[in-house]
Amino acid sequence: MSLFDNLSRERLEKMAAAGAEVLECYRVLEKTSANVVGQVIEHGGTFYEWDHYPEGDVYDHETYGQYYYHSHRPEDGEHGHFHLFVRREGIPGHMETKPFVGVEEWPEGDDIICHLIAIAMEPKGYPTHLFTTNRWVTGEHWYGAEDVTALLDSFVIDHTFPSWAVNRWVTAMVALYHPQIAQLLLERDDVIQAWSESHDGDVLEDRDLELTSKISLDIKHQIKQINKALKRFK
Repeated sequence: MSLFDNLSRERLEKMAAAGAEVLECYRVLEKTSANVVGQVIEHGGTFYEWDHYPEGDVYDHETYGQYYYHSHRPEDGEHGHFHLFVRREGIPGHMETKPFVGVEEWPEGDDIICHLIAIAMEPKGYPTHLFTTNRWVTGEHWYGAEDVTALLDSFVIDHTFPSWAVNRWVTAMVALYHPQIAQLLLERDDVIQAWSESHDGDVLEDRDLELTSKISLDIKHQIKQINKALKRFK
């Protein structure tokens, strides 16, 4: 069974609109030989691994979405990746973190964040993978897959810093790959559970477990599959 088979018409239409938005962002950027990554790091001076770009991250004070770009895995042929979050104000009060049994401090108050997904980018500035990570990688509060999935539709960066096109692109990527992100989050939780059963200590702080799920991206194929799935409603 295809991942698209059980999606509603409304979900598929949102995904189709997001696919068109991604392509439109590429069209505008490519007119000046620009790309998503270049727009994010353009004003950051020398590009250093581990530093966040742009400095101070990108945050929408109305939607509570946040992201930054950085690099630390060039050996994988990856230039860097985006980490996408929702901050505390955008997290519903009924959402509870998973039981905290470790010794590491978790963020509190306004510093509470929930990591949604990471988007890996190749040197030419186009996405190659989506992936999830263990808690220690992003320093987040840890929420279950279903709760994180419920936040995906609220992720919007609706302003022009550092780039109107990049903010529209990163917003659209979450909508375009909504079902895959939901699946990656479920796989993440399964990996964490399996690891905890076979290793001692706090699994969420185990530096031997970094990536927890990953898929390759093909935007044109994704759009094609969405359009195919929409035909069943005609």
